Amino acid sequence: MQFETLDYQVQDGILTLTLNRPERMNAFNGPMRRELITAFDAADADDAVRVIVMTGAGRAFCAGADLEKGGDTFNRHTRTDQPEGADLRDGGGTVSLRIYECTKPVIGAFNGAAVGVGVTMTLPMDIRLASTNAKFGFVFARRGITMEACSSWFLPRLVGPMQAAEWIHTGRVFGAEEALRGGLIRSIHEPDELLPAAYELAREIADNTSPMSALLNRQLMWRMLGADHPMEAHKVDSRAIAFMGESDDAKEGVRSFLEKRAPEFRLSPSQDRPDFYPWWDERPFE
Repeated sequence: MQFETLDYQVQDGILTLTLNRPERMNAFNGPMRRELITAFDAADADDAVRVIVMTGAGRAFCAGADLEKGGDTFNRHTRTDQPEGADLRDGGGTVSLRIYECTKPVIGAFNGAAVGVGVTMTLPMDIRLASTNAKFGFVFARRGITMEACSSWFLPRLVGPMQAAEWIHTGRVFGAEEALRGGLIRSIHEPDELLPAAYELAREIADNTSPMSALLNRQLMWRMLGADHPMEAHKVDSRAIAFMGESDDAKEGVRSFLEKRAPEFRLSPSQDRPDFYPWWDERPFE
């Protein structure tokens, strides 16, 4: 697929999605917002995509919102890139919500700076890795704005309320070691080892797991973070395990294990979803 702000490459079940505005440190703008949503739509519709790895071109992952408009950068009355029909919606939030609803595992590979929306839009990803060159910053208070991209929901759940509060209230930029200690990232790698590490993890998922299991497991974990009782999980995972337990993928998973060979799962996450999926309705803007 061809994009203005992204590079989209699929090889052997892995989509590498690269933010590609290196001359602007991959700063987030209207075209990037729209193209990211389109890219995740395309990935969900393509059963050849098993795992998504997202990174940045050049020396940054994403330097945050493009500030070329100066002081009016965040003024909604001067913007032309808002979602149609909902001029109070935060653009970064539309991307975060799209990644949240993705049916494929998503791995973030931070090759450099990830600041503002450059980090908040990655919070719905499943696993985040960083290079030693990576820096992070939830700099909103220092820019006179607030948290965005649904980060007030995601960040405390990922790193805990106290760590989230420190990063948000100070607005300071910090390095990969602090991000690792705080639970924002899984591991740190030398720059030339970052993508190989991300691909090794993606390969383990793509080669050994059922795509349908990945779809259901991903949404079970995210959706249950807001449940008020474990019974809500029991209701849904009972339906999920019943559906998968009688499927050809379950038979293949057991056979391949007993026969000591790689599995060949057949269920299509774009075509064979169970009748109860999706079991939620959280789209107030639609």
